[in-house]
Amino acid sequence: MEEFHRIRRLPPYVFEEVNRAKATARNAGADIIDLGMGNPDLPTPSHVVEKLKETIGKPRTDRYSASKGIPGLRRAQAAYYGRRFGVRLNPDTQIVATLGSKEGFANVAQAITAPGDVVLVPNPSYPIHAFGFLMAGGVIRSVPSEPTPNFFHTLERAIVHSIPKPIAVVVCYPANPTAYVADLDFYKDLVVFAKKHDILVLSDLAYAEVYFDSVPPPSVLQVPGAMDIAVEFTSMSKTYSMPGWRIGFAVGNERVIGALARVKSYLDYGAFTPVQVAAAAALNGPEECITEMRDTYRRRRDVLVESFDRAGWHVPAPRASMFAWAPLPPAFRSIGSVEFSTLLVEQAEVAVSPGIGFGEYGEGYVRIALVENEQRIRQAARNIRRFLESAPEKLHNVVPLATRR
Repeated sequence: MEEFHRIRRLPPYVFEEVNRAKATARNAGADIIDLGMGNPDLPTPSHVVEKLKETIGKPRTDRYSASKGIPGLRRAQAAYYGRRFGVRLNPDTQIVATLGSKEGFANVAQAITAPGDVVLVPNPSYPIHAFGFLMAGGVIRSVPSEPTPNFFHTLERAIVHSIPKPIAVVVCYPANPTAYVADLDFYKDLVVFAKKHDILVLSDLAYAEVYFDSVPPPSVLQVPGAMDIAVEFTSMSKTYSMPGWRIGFAVGNERVIGALARVKSYLDYGAFTPVQVAAAAALNGPEECITEMRDTYRRRRDVLVESFDRAGWHVPAPRASMFAWAPLPPAFRSIGSVEFSTLLVEQAEVAVSPGIGFGEYGEGYVRIALVENEQRIRQAARNIRRFLESAPEKLHNVVPLATRR
């Protein structure tokens, strides 16, 4: 049967080769140290879990919820933006609760994209930033991921040479997968550019609280006038270790938020009400749990960078996010990130994500997630050291992926 139209628009799922290798190794009894998927392993704060338990079973909480989020949750998000960024938001018109930031991006794409619309997306970047618009019928034009002057030079060329003119630009800082961080001056220049060319800014701020420097990452909405053209997406998944709860937010420009709310009203009834109540308790509650989360990821980052370096693989220390963006060890650069990641599973029992899965300019890198404890990270480094010491033999025995299928 011929593939459905939207499925044909999606590229091959390049992580599948590594996933297949993981499954095969585990079935054979291997203890895979999985640093691939960015799936937080830390426990959800106890006061959040207790609020969920307290709310379940109360009158009316088992009914359909509000697709844009219950009022108390939207007020809690507005209060968070006020405390953290000094940004005032109207909970009724400028905030929508989403089923995680991923769903928010996918549905805002449905809300604003007409077939053939051009959207500027970083490359490499988190897949939904591009795929959400591809599934909505849009066209993707790649721009650099790093927040440097070259980013704006590329935007200028895209505006001149894209037909039709782009409708939006996506940014993600702290970045997944690269861990780049943008400062407020970058956002000021971005807002000026977007207003000059009448395009929207869609900012992914899922890693706002996972930073290791003394200066917290800013929000684009801190820039005066940004509310005219910008929408920002955040998530409870990393800040409060709530990935399976599926709670996030879209905030900002009223017109876009209104369009997103209308699309969502046709597609879902929102998250389970007790989950939303617990999420509000997280946002309104003590912040020690956030500090502990940040300290844990910082320690893991330091252990990973130090132990991998001693193993013979230099991994640059990320300033933020729960990922390290690592160039392939020199001996393996010729075989590419998918082949290297597969070999690492098969012969070192360590899983990472191939960089090409985040866009063509991610080739030559892998993403390493800080989702195992320090002891397991050290074990991964020991495994990798043995793997790298026998690199010539590994490369000599490589069977190309195309012949394995």
